[in-house]
Amino acid sequence: MGRHGENIRRRNDGRWEGRYKAFDENRGRYIYRSVYGRAYEEVKEKLSKARLGLIYPAEKKQTQKMADSQKKDNKSCAELLFSRAAGEWLEEIAEKRKYSTYVKYDTVYKTHLAETIGSFQLSDATALELEEKIFDHLLKEALSESLQKSICCVANQILNFANKKYSVGVSLLERPSVKPKKKNIRTLSKAEQARLLSGIYHRRDKFKIAVLLCLYTGLRLGELCALQWSDFDFNAMSLMINRTVQRISVQGYMTKTILLETDPKSESSKRLIPLTAEMMELLSQLKGNQPYVFGGEKPLDPRTMQYQFKKLLRETDVDIHNFHILRHTFATNCIENSMDVKALSEILGHSDVKITLNRYVHPTMDSKRRQIGMLPGFYGQICGQIV
Repeated sequence: MGRHGENIRRRNDGRWEGRYKAFDENRGRYIYRSVYGRAYEEVKEKLSKARLGLIYPAEKKQTQKMADSQKKDNKSCAELLFSRAAGEWLEEIAEKRKYSTYVKYDTVYKTHLAETIGSFQLSDATALELEEKIFDHLLKEALSESLQKSICCVANQILNFANKKYSVGVSLLERPSVKPKKKNIRTLSKAEQARLLSGIYHRRDKFKIAVLLCLYTGLRLGELCALQWSDFDFNAMSLMINRTVQRISVQGYMTKTILLETDPKSESSKRLIPLTAEMMELLSQLKGNQPYVFGGEKPLDPRTMQYQFKKLLRETDVDIHNFHILRHTFATNCIENSMDVKALSEILGHSDVKITLNRYVHPTMDSKRRQIGMLPGFYGQICGQIV
């Protein structure tokens, strides 16, 4: 309880606090300051000296230290540019995340954010100002929904980093509510698959067997190129996905790239896939002393596999597509052959069955016609139950 007229009170932590009025030269006005002690008499003595300007050197030093620290922080925040926060955040990403992730974030920042909002002082910026700048850029460039999401995600991670480290208090951005255009995802038709399979079995080579393996497993291109013989269990007829490979740009170079072998896309991408006896037999014919199944001493370059795939498409008179169409085709074939969706989701390496249904399963017109064709029999059963 405070003593009347003394501005001394006992705090909840057991200490005593005395408050006094003093003139702050920096602010040009009077402010209240405090002195502390474990006993009432101690605080009373300190308070008397403080009012006379005789504050203890240790306390004065601590007070000055706190003031200098606050001034430094304020100056730091006042001069904090978005570009500086981005640079520090990217350094942290480089230390804690995969190099491929760092390169992706660095590319997004330098391509879409550095020039657009890099010069913004975060202490003065508001979320609305930043959003206007970024959204103008998105609309001007007519970027895809996926890239828009990546840009806003990177910007928000930088702002979150700045808020935590410098307490700038800038609100995070809200991604523009652009209705995504539904992608017209293609699969190979039955006729195209027949011609492709005919070309694969005619004068087989490792590249054709690689294409066939994807039609049997739905592997991603990077996963296929990184396969090692140690990933296969020929007794259990199974394949374990442990890694992927991708070509990424080298830091400090505009055009130079390297082939980087990393962990799979996500934790759920590490998966065990069953294989058929026929597939195991074809693979065994390729087996040698080199560690990589299709690359030999090192992973196969995805660009090489893409080239060989398109070469095969031309030879079999199939329209040119990216390699990923094999994954779409595999998933669709599995659904049309009544495979359990959960099993298919795990084979594809998805974390959620909804991804499998919404993104990779595309019923064909033949499948829809067959399902509709079952209705007459169903309605016939209903009519037979009428008495």
